[in-house]
Amino acid sequence: MDLRYPEPERDPSRVDDYHGIKVPDPYAWLEDPNSEQTKAFVEDQNKLTMPFLEKCRIRNRLKERMTELYDYPKYSCPCRKGKRYFYFHNSGLQNQYVLYVQDSLHGEARAFLDPNKLSEDGTVALKILAFSDDNEYLAYGLSKSGSDWVTIKILKVEGPEELPDTLEKVKFSCLSWTHDGKGVFYNRYPEQEGSMDGTETTSSLHQKLYYHVLGTDQSEDILCAEFPDNPKWMSGAQVSDDGRYVGLSIHDGCQPKNQFWYCDLHQLPNGIIGLLPWVKLIDNFDAKYTYITNEGSLFWFRTNLDAPRYRVLNIDLEQPAPSQWKHLIPQHQKDVLDWATCVNYKYLVLNYLKDVKDILQLYDLTTGTFLKDLPLDVGSIAGYSGRKKNTEIFYSFTSYLTPGIIYHCDLTEEILEPKIFREVAIKEFNFSEYQTAQVFYPTKDGTKIPMFIVHKKGIKRDGSHPVFLHGYGGFNNSLTPYYDIAYLIFVRHLGGILAVANIRGGGEYGETWHQAGILGNKQNCFDDFQCAAQYLIQEGFTCQEKLTINGGSNGGLLVGACVNQRPDLFGCAVAEVGVMDMLKFHKFTIGHAWTTDYGCSDTKEQFDWLIKYSPLHNIKVPEAGVQYPAMLLLTADHDDRVVPLHSLKYIATIQHIVGRSPSQKNPLLIRIDTKSGHGAGKPTTKMIEEESDIYAFIAETLQLDWVQ
Repeated sequence: MDLRYPEPERDPSRVDDYHGIKVPDPYAWLEDPNSEQTKAFVEDQNKLTMPFLEKCRIRNRLKERMTELYDYPKYSCPCRKGKRYFYFHNSGLQNQYVLYVQDSLHGEARAFLDPNKLSEDGTVALKILAFSDDNEYLAYGLSKSGSDWVTIKILKVEGPEELPDTLEKVKFSCLSWTHDGKGVFYNRYPEQEGSMDGTETTSSLHQKLYYHVLGTDQSEDILCAEFPDNPKWMSGAQVSDDGRYVGLSIHDGCQPKNQFWYCDLHQLPNGIIGLLPWVKLIDNFDAKYTYITNEGSLFWFRTNLDAPRYRVLNIDLEQPAPSQWKHLIPQHQKDVLDWATCVNYKYLVLNYLKDVKDILQLYDLTTGTFLKDLPLDVGSIAGYSGRKKNTEIFYSFTSYLTPGIIYHCDLTEEILEPKIFREVAIKEFNFSEYQTAQVFYPTKDGTKIPMFIVHKKGIKRDGSHPVFLHGYGGFNNSLTPYYDIAYLIFVRHLGGILAVANIRGGGEYGETWHQAGILGNKQNCFDDFQCAAQYLIQEGFTCQEKLTINGGSNGGLLVGACVNQRPDLFGCAVAEVGVMDMLKFHKFTIGHAWTTDYGCSDTKEQFDWLIKYSPLHNIKVPEAGVQYPAMLLLTADHDDRVVPLHSLKYIATIQHIVGRSPSQKNPLLIRIDTKSGHGAGKPTTKMIEEESDIYAFIAETLQLDWVQ
């Protein structure tokens, strides 16, 4: 496949010095997204990629089928607010979900807030929302073109009536009302030079906590917490269930560790008028403490303090010494306590992760006694609703072969039996023909790694099937089973097998599993993923020529590193919005927060880890007879999480070094989207376009035919 790659300027004078080691950075100019040179580079790459994708044999058929299968009604769990119920619904192909309201659970539903009306192309998305305690007001955040920046607006629920209140410069924010309904806590960043629309690369520093009083201008908002000596700290405020306290959770990076401060709002004679008199209950970053509920001064927390798989802890604010803390529900011997909440004033709902599958249980709030399991099939809880003042809960279930089942459980009944409230049916797809298996394969150091494998029943293990192997392995994130239309199409119409490897660095087995794949242990992630590929080949599911690897964000880094280390192991690689420059990632937008997982090149020891696997810095022409797999990178102009420069510098380098090699026949391409970001809030039309392009590229480069 002969492709003429663009030949952008290389600047040999750009050399960085890291602890005496000289590292060239010839494409550093691509770090300026607004330069004419960068814009020309983006245009040249798209001129190469888009015609290639458009000519893929089955692209139109893929897009047609993708559109067909996306077109089914989707629902979130109903959420009770006072007398009303709210839920999100997408009729099928709407770009954004619409918020609906009902006056009773089975009453007539009407559209309450429709983001589709806010932009013609569906690129304005609803990001966060919070109802006031009396349910009279709704604060909600809108994001444009996929950016992390949010504009907060406020509605009076009765009507509904839009209020003039508008809050800007908001990013990674909490949203929590005081119970008197007078105002809301939120986070914002100071003004910065240049744009603040998601196209900038400027570091996000000095986040502050503010209180906005309803009906006032943002310029009058009250500063409640700031950390001038710690510009990278980020915080989130949450008003307690009884309205008396506001808790402040402070994070330094992405480690599951936080400080927890609180303020007794009843002790403020003049109300909130300035920086709050915070009491530092937890003033170090030794563990994570997540507020569950409180009864007066007695607080319930989910914590990993001396418990890598988490437990429930009681702390009385009037006896705050650690020696007085009470361990209410101990850490499970194997399962991970993923989240916990209080409902009906007397129950704790606990969600455990058992070998990467969700378990839902009910406990007594006061004694911590186990009461019952809430039935769940093998899969994941995709949504939950039910707070302390609610007498009912809703939860939705999903898996690789289950689009969605919403359960309802009335906690006032004598026998607590969840009932199916709503089940999604997909026409023209026979799920009974397919199966999901979980295997545990050995990695390089002997650790057993779980992996889900989805395929048609009765397949022959003759090494002939295309495999789509997906992974992430970072930031304590667990890849539990979820419904994905593109996966189904790959399995059904490309004769493929889906494999999802739960490699270390994620949270699948708690903090121990996470720590085993970060900082100096990061290579474990790449070994685990490569061993997953080898297992799939050895067990006869596929062969190297038909194996595609995929990941996004930290998973994009995973793909880039694995391709560099074992180009001979894969036929195709798709890296979405990947972190590719491991020496400079901390300098852009929120990158500094990731140093807790990756380390930072400013420190010699950590530089030594990073330079060994950084995708950008380990590209080389493979040994004779081996070529890089077909590669498709994806990024977007409004990705202010993993800024596009990572993918741009990586593709320029790989095209220059590998693309010019006579043995490199596989294409090395990048797809750069516009009015799009890191992924959240992406409109349906863009998702269908993107997925169609990805699977068309895989089918074209691996020569896969359409299965009718």
